[in-house]
Amino acid sequence: MRKIISLSAIEDFQLKLKFEDGIEKIVDMKPYFKFPVFSILKTPSIFNQVINRSYYIEWQGQQIDLSADTLWHEGK
Repeated sequence: MRKIISLSAIEDFQLKLKFEDGIEKIVDMKPYFKFPVFSILKTPSIFNQVINRSYYIEWQGQQIDLSADTLWHEGK
């Protein structure tokens, strides 16, 4: 199981992640907005509240999370 050691929300609804093995990836979250559960993240002030929980990320209070493994596979 992968572990995220740093996370930041960057421009254009993207996430910059660094994993325990030193690999850095960028994940574009815009494709997720087509799913109702993720549509709230279109609001920049909410999107920017993303929290690193090591093995997953979450938007607290929104009941939205994504695993580190999913982000690893989605990232470029």
